[in-house]
Amino acid sequence: MSRNSHKYLFHFFLIIIIAALNSCSTVRVIPEGRSILKENKIKIVDSKVVSSSDLTPYLRQQPNSSFLFGWNPFTVIYNWSNGKDGGWDKFVQKIGQAPVVLDTFLVEKSRDNLVNRLKALGYFDSEVTDTIITKRKKSSVKYFVYPGKSFEIKEISHQIKDSSINKIVDNNMSATLVKKGMRLSELTLEMESERITNLLRERGYYNFTKNYLFFEADTFNKAGFADLYVKIENYTRNEAPSEARSHEVFRIRNISLYPDYDPMRAREDSLSLFNLYKIDSLNIFYRDKRSMRPQVLSKMNKLKPGDLYSEKDATTTYDRFVALRYYSGVNLQFDEVPVSESVNGREVDCIIRLTPSKSQGYKLNLEASSNSNNLLGISPAISYYHKNLFRGGEWFTLGFMGNFQFKLNDPVKSSEFGISAGISLPSFLMLPDSIFKTSVPRTDINLGYNYQNRPEFTRNIISFNFGYNWREGDRLFYIFNPIQLNIVKLFNMNPLFYESLTDPFLRSAYRNHFDLGSGGTIYYTTDASVIPKKTFFYVRWTSDIAGNLASIFNSTLSRDSSGARTVWNTPYSQYFRSDLTVGYTWRVDKNNAVAGRFNIGAGHAYGNSKVLPYEKLFYAGGANSLRGWQARSVGPGSSAIDTTFSIPNQTGDIKIELNAEYRFNMFWNFEGALFVDAGNVWNTRVEPGKESGLFRLKDFYKSVAINWGTGIRLNLDFLVLRLDLGMVVYDPLKTSWIGPKNWFKPDTYALQFGVGYPF
Repeated sequence: MSRNSHKYLFHFFLIIIIAALNSCSTVRVIPEGRSILKENKIKIVDSKVVSSSDLTPYLRQQPNSSFLFGWNPFTVIYNWSNGKDGGWDKFVQKIGQAPVVLDTFLVEKSRDNLVNRLKALGYFDSEVTDTIITKRKKSSVKYFVYPGKSFEIKEISHQIKDSSINKIVDNNMSATLVKKGMRLSELTLEMESERITNLLRERGYYNFTKNYLFFEADTFNKAGFADLYVKIENYTRNEAPSEARSHEVFRIRNISLYPDYDPMRAREDSLSLFNLYKIDSLNIFYRDKRSMRPQVLSKMNKLKPGDLYSEKDATTTYDRFVALRYYSGVNLQFDEVPVSESVNGREVDCIIRLTPSKSQGYKLNLEASSNSNNLLGISPAISYYHKNLFRGGEWFTLGFMGNFQFKLNDPVKSSEFGISAGISLPSFLMLPDSIFKTSVPRTDINLGYNYQNRPEFTRNIISFNFGYNWREGDRLFYIFNPIQLNIVKLFNMNPLFYESLTDPFLRSAYRNHFDLGSGGTIYYTTDASVIPKKTFFYVRWTSDIAGNLASIFNSTLSRDSSGARTVWNTPYSQYFRSDLTVGYTWRVDKNNAVAGRFNIGAGHAYGNSKVLPYEKLFYAGGANSLRGWQARSVGPGSSAIDTTFSIPNQTGDIKIELNAEYRFNMFWNFEGALFVDAGNVWNTRVEPGKESGLFRLKDFYKSVAINWGTGIRLNLDFLVLRLDLGMVVYDPLKTSWIGPKNWFKPDTYALQFGVGYPF
């Protein structure tokens, strides 16, 4: 896309915005006597015990979301309708957003909601009033909240008739959520009832529910205090005392598993249609051929005949079958065995139904970028996957990738091709799976080949990784690769290019090398879903170390002309590299979110190496980094673009980057974004005269690159397509700020296309 095309695109968006700002009033379509809900305000009167932000979600009517300074362009578009209910009206109403018309009935219901919420928080006899102020068909609703009296828990007594249950509850009081000195609240009591219910259901009480718990509070002894009585009866809250019956523990009798369950054929199923296979007291009913080996199914199952019913074991079994990622549906059903048929007290039968998903498929990914110098970049990738290659839950992937950079009407170009194959086994080779009580550990083996052809050289990389990945709960994930191998060979090196590399550190990065080491990643997130819908936080720490094992044999290894020890006539690399990323996305409401990311990384070569391998160097710019620059076109520090490279290839030993983005819904599945990116890469060692790229703690901030931009995204739930326009605000090379009048000039902007959110 040419520079003029970018200008026309920007001007088009600018005209649309100006037109919207100057269009008809957003209240034109509001009938007489009605008004738009402009805003809600909650004022807590004479109290600091509760926050207005805690109460806002309980208002029954919310105003239209605003994007910039209280302005919503889509309510403006909606008001472009002419009232004739024709095609034009349907069009603008489809892409626009109807203004929220104030409903006084919902204001009344909001008051009731606030009173109920305050009661749940422990404030009784609260009052809420409201005032509605309307000007020019726009209304503001102000709620005045008067929190009622509260009670501090003075004494807690448990009254449990069943001695076995009483013992279990007493032995687990350290985890209680209700304690002396706390404010008495329905919300806390409800959470405590759920805790006790889960506790008992993990110990065989299959039929126990929270309706067996009763809470009584005596508030007459002393003002402001309450004595709390926690009771567990033999009848529920919906039953009379005369219907009481004893609580019973249940054991598991039979476990039946259907690994080929089809809900569309469930009505025609009968035992005569299945082939029975028994393994470890597990009855497996196959419909046709064995789509999953029985040994794997038995290993995933944590329920055993004769064991007490346990909610935790049932949940673990469910999670382990889901973790295979082969089944689209996992269902566990427990049925009480009639007393007349039970041999060992009360029993339940468990039926596990597994619905297979499509085992094979393809994935496609594409990133593209263009900058003000007409340098185009395209990075396509396609992969094939099989989720059950050897009928044991093995994931097989075969991927092809490319990376092409070029200029129109210019012979200079860079091409990169890669192929990779990997298999992931649902077991931890060389360690017993029994040590993983809940998760399914996996062993990963990957082999890859990468070919890169640049004007200056041709590079071939053969890689091999062997490692493990597992998780703890739903938030903490681990990857450990005891073997990481890269063999890098360079061919067709342009003599003029190599001679032009006067920096010996940079020259060392463009040599053949043998990279053998280990690495690992620790990842923590509060939401592991593909596209989180709520506020979430994550931390990712990756570290690699290489060359130490080879260095043990230095005395037996030969040296090359530079004095480096070699393996197979190739110098081996020795270094340490670490990379930390912290991200937080705040979901303001269903239409707005603010996302931020901080990334810092550093590497250090030592021993047999003078510089990090080229593949391990850091770079900035691109669709997921500094979006005002193309990949590898900024830094290190305030250094100029190295002209020995026909296509930018700026790298460094250290990277620091900070990104912030405001995301908002537009219409249909389209989302908008405003963002700011800041950061750069630096070197830790440079030749005299190259200090502009050196990292110095006292002044590195002077060479931080800054850009801002705007973007549009198509969110299809399972996939996000993204187009971002980034514009340079501060250029570390020019050490100057770039004002609006200089935007869309050479080296001041870039257009980025990507799949998924940038962070």
